[in-house]
Amino acid sequence: MTLVSTIPHKIPKSLIRELVKKKYDNIILFALAVYGPHKLIELVNDPTIPIENRMDEKIFHKWASELKSSHLIEDYKLDNKVYYKITKEGEDELMKRIENKLLLRRLRDRLIDTFDEILGGSTKKNMSYSKSLSGYALSYKDYLFGLLSVDWRLDVMFDAGERIGELNPDNYLSFGDLLDYNAEHYSDRPALLYEDTKYTYKELNEQMNRYANYFRSIGLKKGDIINVFLENRPELMIIIGAMSKIGTIASLINTKQRSVSLIHSFKSNKVKAYVIGEELFQNFHDVMSDLGISSKDKLLFLIDRGEIEIPKGFINLMEKIKDQETDTPSTIKEIKGIDPYAYVFTSGTTGLPKAAPMRHIHMMGSTYGWGVFALNMQPDDVIYISLPFFHSNAIHIGWASALRNGSAVALARKFSASNFWNDVRKHKATCFNYIGELCRYLLNQPPSSEDRNHSVYKICGNGLRPEIWKEFKERFGIRNVYEHFGATEIRGMFCNYFNRDCTIGFNFDPYALVKYDIAADAPIRDEKGFFQRVEEGEAGLLLMKIVNPTTFAGYTDKQATIKKIIKNPFGNGESWLNTGDMIRNIGYYHAQFVDRLGDTFRWKGENVSTSEVEDVISSFKQVEHTSVYGVEIPGTNGRAGMASIITSETCENFDFDGLLSVLKANLPQYAIPKFLRFLCELSTTSTFKIQKLKMKKESFDIEKIDDPIYILLPDSKEYVPLSEIIYENIGKGAYRF
Repeated sequence: MTLVSTIPHKIPKSLIRELVKKKYDNIILFALAVYGPHKLIELVNDPTIPIENRMDEKIFHKWASELKSSHLIEDYKLDNKVYYKITKEGEDELMKRIENKLLLRRLRDRLIDTFDEILGGSTKKNMSYSKSLSGYALSYKDYLFGLLSVDWRLDVMFDAGERIGELNPDNYLSFGDLLDYNAEHYSDRPALLYEDTKYTYKELNEQMNRYANYFRSIGLKKGDIINVFLENRPELMIIIGAMSKIGTIASLINTKQRSVSLIHSFKSNKVKAYVIGEELFQNFHDVMSDLGISSKDKLLFLIDRGEIEIPKGFINLMEKIKDQETDTPSTIKEIKGIDPYAYVFTSGTTGLPKAAPMRHIHMMGSTYGWGVFALNMQPDDVIYISLPFFHSNAIHIGWASALRNGSAVALARKFSASNFWNDVRKHKATCFNYIGELCRYLLNQPPSSEDRNHSVYKICGNGLRPEIWKEFKERFGIRNVYEHFGATEIRGMFCNYFNRDCTIGFNFDPYALVKYDIAADAPIRDEKGFFQRVEEGEAGLLLMKIVNPTTFAGYTDKQATIKKIIKNPFGNGESWLNTGDMIRNIGYYHAQFVDRLGDTFRWKGENVSTSEVEDVISSFKQVEHTSVYGVEIPGTNGRAGMASIITSETCENFDFDGLLSVLKANLPQYAIPKFLRFLCELSTTSTFKIQKLKMKKESFDIEKIDDPIYILLPDSKEYVPLSEIIYENIGKGAYRF
């Protein structure tokens, strides 16, 4: 496993000076409190390697022994390796030393003042926020340790921030320029690893140029759209890169779609060409007659395993690009930041997908935001991407983070929970990106002695739920989790830059949280008709201020774009973007995702967050996965909670009493689900978003559902099977819910 040293380059200079005095107590407390548990060899480093200011192992053990005897740190063994971690008493002791001006006081004040100025607030103000149902609020100690964790690279972070601010949508820029730069400056370094294939940056760029020059040769020009239907493989990244150099736009079709939704995506944009992979040709052929393809449309076939012949009417794309020039086309100079290089279809949980433009300025901003500001990617880093490239997470988080400093991408054809870590080890990945339930699927795999036998120490993405966050980090030895909240079509995002647990972090862009009436499905207005901001600690609808055209890229469907924009919500003439998501401030500028509107429901006059109820249910040992939603009960107002559950147990062996005890201990009465439905699997999108619409419609209708359903009747202390008699009595209003 790669050693991630925090000594000496991540330790403040004032503490490094204590090394000369052979005084290690403050250094050890700082390293473990701010950066988390460490292996012994990570703290003292390898004495055979010349490292300036290395801690001496013998002196380290002397100080570690004193700190252990004072219960400030603990050591333990894991996988036959010695680890050290801070105790709560140790964290408090470090805080005491800082607050009593004995240690790092000037550094603390400088960091706090800096971020107060940037984020427009005051840390000195009383920031006591109410906890979420999951019981989490950020403390001053957490915030301070987070600030201290980035001090060593603050100049680099702020430089990246300035670079992002300098990006102008009207300037000529393309992320293809960065590909050219890397081909020159990191020419022999690995750029793309796939199965047993490796491309250097020079080789990858030349291949992109071949495709770009061929596309030009068949008359494709800036603004033309190409439907691209490929699974994750090098050719997909190459084609996206080629588009970035000639101004054409890759409409990236979701490979999981079939029938109506697939036809909708193919027909969403007026295209000039189709690139169809061999692996998906049958799916394309099934809907081809519904697409209105004319003789002017170019049909390009991309061989995969070579198991079928080139279909009639299709061009063998691989054959055509072989003899193309490897120089970058001159058209790259005609591309502006505002120009899109791809369309990504928002998957959502309901309705047909909408095409959102991926602009060059957003991609370039992501290379700084993710590659430098968040992940601090270096040329030796390898990011493993198993998420599909037809969604922005793979491109604007995964690939973008690798591009800025010449890191490598290790690409997987598809996500596989059983083969994930084997692939990570094969490619020596130091990082991976995640979304949705990927982390839960990994956690549900049987424990193995190989769980920590890898080089990954940082991960990035969204959707890591609070109830498994710490367990996931501990089991797999992950040190840094850069959880974020954002959307394909929105520039402003929250990110956990300080690596604090269970938070989406903070946002540099202006936003507001406003009161929302779940029952009426509308923001709550004051007597003048304006929106109202929530009180500290309350969850609210997230609005992003539209500062300029790059804030919201919109969709190719203009009406869908208009619906997302709210004009003059606060009476000052400004326009704001309705994200459709509920967020809660948890203190010190940090936030926690609560729910997507449509998932939150109202029961007994209270708003119930499905995400928070899911967190509690998922913490129960017999539950592998769950989805919570509201269902209507005749004769009642609002919607009662219903949870669909996946468990390895039979209903006869399921511990209903144990689950109910957990629910009562962690949820208010109104949030406890009245119905439990036991499923074999949950239907999800390609990015693991649970599709609740069908389950909501089926509700607890035993005439439509074959799955076992259990109910918690009024005044009952246990879940019982939903029988026909109980079902009929519910319809008659026999129970007072």
